[in-house]
Amino acid sequence: MVTFKNDKGLINISGDVLTTLVGAAATNCFGVRGMAMRSVSDGLVHLLRLEAMSKGVYITYHDDSTISIELHIVIRNGVNIPVICDSIMSEVRYKVSEYTDVEIRSVDIFVDAVMKD
Repeated sequence: MVTFKNDKGLINISGDVLTTLVGAAATNCFGVRGMAMRSVSDGLVHLLRLEAMSKGVYITYHDDSTISIELHIVIRNGVNIPVICDSIMSEVRYKVSEYTDVEIRSVDIFVDAVMKD
């Protein structure tokens, strides 16, 4: 949870809000098939449904009120991975800044799988 203090009181932004916002920003980028999660039981990568996309997002909260974001994604076959990752990083930073004003220390992207359409 991220907390802001102003002259009228405290504002708390839940981790669920941040993970949903980040997941939506990432999956709206061209070439992203969806968010991914590695199964503990079989070790396979699973493509998450839209309602569970926040499970592919991990947020670390720092003492200086900044956050670090880790995304696990599945991309479409035949796309340029570095270009897609740059696009996702920019979009996530923009959306989080626009909606919450939370400062992001880093955005790390893990491409867990490549799938055909």
